[in-house]
Amino acid sequence: MEKKTFEEFWYGTKKVEKGWNYKVIRETIRQAFPSPYRNGPDVLKENVNMALDELNQLKPEEKGWGYLGEEPTNPKGPDYGKAKLARMDQKSRDLKETVKESVNLFKGMPHWNHPLVMPNVIPPANIASVISAFMTDVFSPNIIEGEYAWNIEYSELESAAMVADLIGWDPKKAGGLFTYGGSGCYLYGMKYALTRVLGMESRNKGIRTDGKVLVSQQGHYCKMNSTDWTGLGMDNIIEIETNPHTNAMDVNHLEKVMKELHEEGIPVISVICTMGTTDAFAIDPVAEVRGLIEKYPNPAGYGKAFLYCDAVIGWSWLTFGDYDFENNPLKFSPEVLPMIRKNLFAIQDIVHADAIGCDFHKVGWSPYNCSLFIYPHEEEFKRLMIRPGSDYLQERTEYNPGLYTVEVSRSGSYSMAGWATLKFLGKEGFQTILGSILELGEYFKLLLKEEKSMLCVNDEDTGFVTLFRVYPEGVDAEMQYKLELTCPEYKKDLEKHNALQERIADKLWEWYRTKKEFDVNGQKEYTPYISYSSGFRPTEYNMDSADPYAKVYALKSFPMNLNIGPDDMKTLIRFVKEAREEILQKPKQMIQVVDMKEDLVF
Repeated sequence: MEKKTFEEFWYGTKKVEKGWNYKVIRETIRQAFPSPYRNGPDVLKENVNMALDELNQLKPEEKGWGYLGEEPTNPKGPDYGKAKLARMDQKSRDLKETVKESVNLFKGMPHWNHPLVMPNVIPPANIASVISAFMTDVFSPNIIEGEYAWNIEYSELESAAMVADLIGWDPKKAGGLFTYGGSGCYLYGMKYALTRVLGMESRNKGIRTDGKVLVSQQGHYCKMNSTDWTGLGMDNIIEIETNPHTNAMDVNHLEKVMKELHEEGIPVISVICTMGTTDAFAIDPVAEVRGLIEKYPNPAGYGKAFLYCDAVIGWSWLTFGDYDFENNPLKFSPEVLPMIRKNLFAIQDIVHADAIGCDFHKVGWSPYNCSLFIYPHEEEFKRLMIRPGSDYLQERTEYNPGLYTVEVSRSGSYSMAGWATLKFLGKEGFQTILGSILELGEYFKLLLKEEKSMLCVNDEDTGFVTLFRVYPEGVDAEMQYKLELTCPEYKKDLEKHNALQERIADKLWEWYRTKKEFDVNGQKEYTPYISYSSGFRPTEYNMDSADPYAKVYALKSFPMNLNIGPDDMKTLIRFVKEAREEILQKPKQMIQVVDMKEDLVF
């Protein structure tokens, strides 16, 4: 093609044959991208506003059901098999049509900001974090290096400095990286540990040593992900027993294991402390673990064992570090204030860690994914993890984390969301949200105490969840639970009532998904969305958890969003009772226990 001819075609001065050609299609598609200039029609704003209006229409009216969309949904979930039938269209679609079709996919989604939705540690995201993350989708900052992100890099660097200061590390020496979740933090910690203990050569030759990873029985299942994906192998995990009362790591058992490994000349790659388990909010004794690492050093030729703190749920209690507990300026109740102090006292020992994982999408009220992997010695981390650069990337700025991150290219949305949350909430905002969740939990426990056939089973825990058991009307829950927990003779009762907890949770899920309406004093009410644990704790005669049926099931309530109030906790009690009565309405109704051949009869 001649240069002049091409330019005439491109700029429209030369007539072309009528019909659909790439120039026309390209121009149509170009208008569906954000404008490079501030003047003129703003197609992005127009379509974002349309999408927000459409999404808003998916929300229920006040006092409505707890998911998005109007139609009842199948409790078994969507028919995902239909996805296999999808094929790409031949022609481009209209922008608005595509956006509206995208909105339709949100129908049926749990509405995390709804006052009846409290199944897990899944809070709604604050608007500052949502908008900050959204803006990165417009301009695509890539925090692989400063050249591609510029000032967006500040969001990662400043976030790491702010959290390092909360921990008690020197922010000038510490560093941190935002990654794809708590599992990503865990993986970073594992790789950091392997390189420190086995040396730089392990990065070239691979893992050739069966070093051990020590983590409590309550530790998150991503311990398997990280040992698998790094090539160390899941068989090299040693689970440490936990205290039956606190669910925290048993230091005596840890010392026994470390002493044996030390005497056998087997290196410990990492000891992993869980700083707030999902259900029991167990916090492992980090300071004592650090002491044992010093007491039982790895054999000559290996680096020091790595202490990683999985604090994805517990980290935000650090915001109470300088809270005035004597004057209690936020006026927390006398019941809750000691709980806050206890959480702070337990979590602040993470200052002894070699690295920490923090989730903002759990206890930062930020969008998925938003997790910060943070370490006190940035210089060591970079030295151990650095790789050669790329021929097509230039290190033009001071900050180039793509040289040592696993993702290399990384969206700036994670760091912007976390940074915006830290800036927006401040310490007092975090303190208010955290403390108010405990206040609601304590109120819910008071409601449970008024019900003879219900009881809280984690009354000593100081986390976000209330775990409770429900028995048939007329049963003394406190006495019955004590017998089931301590006496093997009551194992059959335990299994029967475990099945009841599961059936109640399933019944509530069914009602929630089918939008079942209840008339309460002339007002329509809809079902709360909660969940249950199929192994909150083993019985006292099954402390090694060898018997899978001698474990305690419990319903659970996580009041994580700020729209939940006392009336919603009353509603939860009412609907739990409704579900129980429907399940037990027929005399001697049969309840099947999962994986059990025998039917249990009430």
